[in-house]
Parts: sequence; C-alpha cells; structure tokens
Amino acid sequence: MNFNKAIIAGNLTDDPEKRVTDSGTTVVNFSVATNRFFSDSSGERQQRTEYHDVVFFGKTAENIAKYLSKGSSVLLEGRIQTRSWEGQDGKTRYNTEIVGQNIQFGPREGSQSQGGGNRKKNSKPQQKKEEEIPVIEEDEDIDVEDIPF
Repeated sequence: MNFNKAIIAGNLTDDPEKRVTDSGTTVVNFSVATNRFFSDSSGERQQRTEYHDVVFFGKTAENIAKYLSKGSSVLLEGRIQTRSWEGQDGKTRYNTEIVGQNIQFGPREGSQSQGGGNRKKNSKPQQKKEEEIPVIEEDEDIDVEDIPF
C-alpha cells in the first residue's frame, strides 16, 4: 500500500510569491512554520520550529495570493514531493515541498468572526462589543410564539 498525505497548521513566514506559467496557470509558493512543544530529558519545556515549503496551483493559488500574507494562519493538506535540478555550479539541488490540495484560511486579524469582510493590512484589531445576554429564570414561562425561529 502507498500513501502520501501531509496535513499541517501554522503561519506563513513571508508573503506568498505568485507567478503565472507560460500556459496561463497561476502558481503560488510560500513557507509555513509549525511549532512542536516537548519536554527534554531534564523535564524542561522546549519548542522546535519546522519550516515547510508549499506550492498551490490554479484558482486556489490566486485566492492565496489575494488574501494571505506573512503571519496568516492556515490549515492545509497536500502531498509531499521532492524536486531536483542542476544548479549553476553543476551540483544537483533538491527541494522537498508540499503540493497543496486543500487549504483553510485562519481568522483574519481584526475580524470579529471567521466569516467574510474586508481585510485591511496593518489594521488594528477591533474591540468586540460586549452584548448583554438575557437571563431566563427557571420558573419563568416561555411562550413558544416568542422564539424567533
């Protein structure tokens, strides 16, 4: 049996790099940092950061270039692929990357929900308005007609 699947959640280390191939396909490359926390042999908490090169194609690549930037959080899945090429010095170079298949964008900075809305770069997070939640006493009767759904 063969299986090649990578699923990671992390943050972009830089803005995505977008380009268009000669055939008109949009390609976007970016790197995602993930953190691993563990205790070493002396019991001290440690953190290790891994960096993953990622590539997406097509309409998804266009949306990534449009909506994501350095620091954006993402959850993505794809397959691991290693490419090789000959460098200018004649040596063979290798790059292992995740070829993305699905992606979920994390919450936007300054958004009040994970839904839509306009994104402004370098905007300050908005304060959430505190909403008063009515308290219903146990002995209070509720009329079904008062329920809005």
